[in-house]
Amino acid sequence: MKESEKLEIEEVLTRLREEHRDLDDALTALIGAGTSDRLQLQRLKKKKLFIKDEITKLEDRLLPDIIA
Repeated sequence: MKESEKLEIEEVLTRLREEHRDLDDALTALIGAGTSDRLQLQRLKKKKLFIKDEITKLEDRLLPDIIA
């Protein structure tokens, strides 16, 4: 993998991690406020899970498994 490709992946990872944290904060705020909009909570949770999956995929590209 080229260094430029690694840097690009690192940038995307940084952005995704920040978005993941922001969603976590939003979910905490909605739950803390007693919001009963279950549909909105469910959508945010799904989006957060999707982002987490994307982060995992990109991290795996940076650190491939080595079979011993």
